[in-house]
Amino acid sequence: MPPRKYDTCFFEQYAQIALTALLGGVYGELVNRDRPDLQSPDGHSVGIEVTRAMDENKKSGEALLKNLAGITKSGPDSDELDEILESGYAFGLRGGRFIGSRELEYWQMALPLRRILESKIAKVGNGFYGRFEQMGLFIFSKDDLGEGDAFKTMNYALQLQKYQDQRYNQLYLADVNDLFACNLDDGLSADTRLVRYRITQEQRRTFYREAVRRQLQAW
Repeated sequence: MPPRKYDTCFFEQYAQIALTALLGGVYGELVNRDRPDLQSPDGHSVGIEVTRAMDENKKSGEALLKNLAGITKSGPDSDELDEILESGYAFGLRGGRFIGSRELEYWQMALPLRRILESKIAKVGNGFYGRFEQMGLFIFSKDDLGEGDAFKTMNYALQLQKYQDQRYNQLYLADVNDLFACNLDDGLSADTRLVRYRITQEQRRTFYREAVRRQLQAW
């Protein structure tokens, strides 16, 4: 049987693992496909696009990958390092250098948060991702976002898609220490739209190792 085309993206797997661990529910049932990246198996109930917001350079990409792995030291800090290196997803820690060989192009196309929102919301509005009953946008942020930053981002997303027929229902902002889950549906008060979930270093390490395990299994 030929390999599936869209089942091996590390970052999409990581996003699903984090959503499942922190929010539970339907997230554990999602499958990795294309347009959008994560979908319910029926192909129409839930769709989540996964992207990243950071400066367009390799250094920023390496810093974000380091954060995702929960690595805070300049040298190897776990017995699982060899498995991580074998994955090709980064991250040789030798000499303090982080190298993500398989996703370098991904990082080179990264955009800061405002432009990512504008691009992704325009795409969902013009039907690029198809029609789903619930659409979500998951954004990895290299920068540590405060709650005020998350509110501003959420409000900007609401403003951008206010008059669109097709829009995102949920916005997920994942930084180093938090996942901000933002409800973008109509009729909600500002203080009920956003929920903040803390992410510990150990959780990041767990999410990372599980995403690597899935990649190795898929190969």
